[in-house]
Amino acid sequence: MKFLRRDLEEPNPRVVPEMLLETLSQLDGDSIIVAPGEVPIFITPGIEALGIFKDGKIQSSELLATVRVVRRTNNQQVGKIDIPRGPIGEGKHELTVKVLPLTKDDLVLVLVTDESEAQRVHDVRRDFVANISHELKTPIGALSLLSEAVLGSKDDPESVVKFATRMQSEAKRLTDLVQEIIHLSRVQDSDPLQLAQEVGVEYLIREAIDECQIAADNRTITVTYAESTSSIVLGDRDQLIMALHNLIENAINYSPENTKVSITTSVENNVISIAITDQGIGISDAEQDRIFERFYRVDPARSRQTGGTGLGLSIVKHVAAKHGGEVKIWSVENVGSTFSLRLPIYLPPMESTE
Repeated sequence: MKFLRRDLEEPNPRVVPEMLLETLSQLDGDSIIVAPGEVPIFITPGIEALGIFKDGKIQSSELLATVRVVRRTNNQQVGKIDIPRGPIGEGKHELTVKVLPLTKDDLVLVLVTDESEAQRVHDVRRDFVANISHELKTPIGALSLLSEAVLGSKDDPESVVKFATRMQSEAKRLTDLVQEIIHLSRVQDSDPLQLAQEVGVEYLIREAIDECQIAADNRTITVTYAESTSSIVLGDRDQLIMALHNLIENAINYSPENTKVSITTSVENNVISIAITDQGIGISDAEQDRIFERFYRVDPARSRQTGGTGLGLSIVKHVAAKHGGEVKIWSVENVGSTFSLRLPIYLPPMESTE
């Protein structure tokens, strides 16, 4: 099994014992062996996914300083470091590192554990229970009352039809809500950069548009994307499509009929912005700080009409952060809104010319 990138030198078996390499490959966490000059000569696959190693170098100045201390003092060090998930946004890996000297050739071993993984599992379980108790009681209560109304109106066919229709509506709302809670829990529970795929941005946009086309046609809204882009991002294809779908669907739901939703892209500093612009009701400055909260709705009446769960934008925010990106908003009431999903572009490593 090969653990080194092709641009790292192969470790000399006389310098790094084969038994040590085999042991490190069996550990749950990730590891690095650092030679003098702070040159990594061995890394496990997850090190690059965590953002510690890039362009042939260790990226964390804090970790490099700890390696130097261990080499100088010959004493192990244990601590925590934060590694940004991308060049923008608030997403980060919270890592515990144990740095210890090896007995030969001034080599230093770094053992890395992603503490944010355990915390994420805890948060998902807690949030899932909170989400269920917070929101499901409303449609469940409504279904209970409506079923009683149907039983009380069994001799009035018109009333039975009326209440049964409302029961269907509440049942759909309940189904959609459960599905959105499952989506949010899966997004929170995953790390899309660990098993990342290379995905074309244009493909993501067109797939999301296709998923929203029926909703747009029903409201006579035109969704346009007239550009083309060759940009590629790293991550989970389904999550990225879901985030764009939520933004486009929101734009459709909160826009008047016979209007337009436009999608554009721009690139700056190796970050691509995918902007979704509508001609809808807009969002006040006071509400813009809250719209990414779970279950927050700008217009509760409109949300009931469209079947909105209040989780769509929260999902978008989590997907962006998990991919090392962010989501931005510009909005003016009664003019419209622009939501921009910003993601780091994937730049393939330069092939060796040797």
